[in-house]
Amino acid sequence: MKQIALYGKGGIGKSTTSANLSAALSLMGLDILQIGCDPKRDSTRMLMHGNFIPTVMDLVRTRGDAAISLPDIVFSGFNGVRCVEAGGPEPGVGCAGRGIIATFQLLEKFGDLKGDVIVYDVLGDVVCGGFAMPMREGYAQEIYLVTSGELMSLYAANNICKAIKRLASRAKSKCRLAGVICNAKGEPREEELVREFAGRVNSSLVEYIPRDRVVQLAELNKKTVLEYDPASNQAACYRSLATHIMENTSLTIPTPLEIDDLEHLAYRYI
Repeated sequence: MKQIALYGKGGIGKSTTSANLSAALSLMGLDILQIGCDPKRDSTRMLMHGNFIPTVMDLVRTRGDAAISLPDIVFSGFNGVRCVEAGGPEPGVGCAGRGIIATFQLLEKFGDLKGDVIVYDVLGDVVCGGFAMPMREGYAQEIYLVTSGELMSLYAANNICKAIKRLASRAKSKCRLAGVICNAKGEPREEELVREFAGRVNSSLVEYIPRDRVVQLAELNKKTVLEYDPASNQAACYRSLATHIMENTSLTIPTPLEIDDLEHLAYRYI
């Protein structure tokens, strides 16, 4: 079983990438479980044809752990992808990591934390131990950074590298950096920049996903790109990403950049 996590700055397109990756993997005949680990609870929405599924955290608050059954938290989405949303606390109170912990505990209790691939979609620009939990507790073993060529996106990705490096030394943690995914914003020389960044942090660019209007069209139609327009170039990119992830055996401990080095790197590509 492959356990992969996609981390990235909020708004970078991480959930879109995760949902389309899960769709592509499912079309390869694999059993896929996608767990949204973001309080926004929108990770699985396009797999569920636009529906927001109940979150584990909301159910725990209203019913308590003992009254929750597996069908309450696991839903079948596009092509059989199993979808779970951890959710989070009420705005302004509590820790979002609690939803992630509660989700994993319930899935383990029901024996359903399984599949050919588990895809964890995790917010990556908040410095909070709760969001590191999938890495810290040995669930997410292969970490993919989703970034664009924008400085703040690279800054968030670099911070995640720091977390991976720190956690990789712990006995319980098995996390390693598996690669960088460029979800492009259309900046000049963006692929070149992200490829160099990946090399500098001791990894590689796994896939370059260009900016394409078909992504917005698919979402307006409440579908993944793989379902909405399977013949599109964008769908081919997601299928390529799925293949590369399944074949990838290059797992590393990253070498994060100092902020000055990161800024100098970005400056060279202006």
